[in-house]
Amino acid sequence: MERAARIEAAGGHVIHMEVGQPAAPAPTTAREAARRALDHGRIGYTTALGIPSLRARIARHYGDTYGVDLDPGRVVVTTGSSSGFLLTFLAQFEPGDRVAIANPGYPPYRHILTALGCEPVLIETDAASRWVITPEALIEAHRRTPLKGVLVASPANPTGTMMRPEALAELVHTAEEHGIRFISDEIYHGLDYAFPASTAAAISPHATIIHSFSKYFCMTGWRVGWMVMPQPLVRAVERLQQNLMISVPTLSQIAAEAAFDGASEMEGVKHGYEENRLILTQGLPLAGLPEFLPVDGAFYLYADVSRFTDDSAAFARRLLDEAHVAATPGVDFDPHRGHHYLRLSYAGAPAEMRVAVERIGAFLRKG
Repeated sequence: MERAARIEAAGGHVIHMEVGQPAAPAPTTAREAARRALDHGRIGYTTALGIPSLRARIARHYGDTYGVDLDPGRVVVTTGSSSGFLLTFLAQFEPGDRVAIANPGYPPYRHILTALGCEPVLIETDAASRWVITPEALIEAHRRTPLKGVLVASPANPTGTMMRPEALAELVHTAEEHGIRFISDEIYHGLDYAFPASTAAAISPHATIIHSFSKYFCMTGWRVGWMVMPQPLVRAVERLQQNLMISVPTLSQIAAEAAFDGASEMEGVKHGYEENRLILTQGLPLAGLPEFLPVDGAFYLYADVSRFTDDSAAFARRLLDEAHVAATPGVDFDPHRGHHYLRLSYAGAPAEMRVAVERIGAFLRKG
């Protein structure tokens, strides 16, 4: 991002595909609710678990979207999904505990676990498993040295791949049978194209769900998300939140509750992502990048660039410097095989995605 900013400061036009951030603003309903709250006056603390009406609205969302009758008492509002991971790891694990995550995967999973003294266990995924953790792989890792938890994301970052409903259910049941806590990162729910996303909340009351208003609702900078916790852990999370954060920013909570009323607006944004997905999946093979993982959901395409390089970081720098397309090297997400991959975020405008395909094609042809 800093390198791209220098190019732009010098007058260049960079296509930003390096950050997983929607280009669209928060729903109009959310922004209007925030304005009304500011006009009303004082913005104070809320209870540690979140504004009760927001927690109830989130619970209602599970009934409307997934047919799950969810107790609002299990909902915890968080400062984005990031604090959700911190809180759930602190509530469920002790230093030295081993927690399985998919490789490739979102880097802060392993970084937060490491910072807390836990051991992230990378489980390699591949095309045969559609790039998700299988029950067999989980059991194998558990037998080597016992696991205390497993974290999965569907749709996933950086791959955009999703777990089919039956695969998710089988993995949840396998984890629970072996005493492994199950954590489901569902922050890209709503952004599903290949088939509808499934929530672990519909499978087990013992699973922990991490969610956020950042992606589908385009509220990254508002820093507001939520968790669905197993009932016995709610009080522990409440105490942690009281001590670490006091409460989630009130203005963001007010806007988040109103965001649900802007879902139709967000569906229009989602249709833009679907158009971008089509532009890339059809255009990149013609441009010279024919191999990428299943583009099921989120707004990422994880491309295999091994035909051109064995150093994706250097390749990304050249792509930015010479073609003015900013992308993220795969080594950020996969310390083992990531030097052969590049993540492209397609959360921008369709016109820019078309330009990006043209620039990437010209860059690859030039060698």
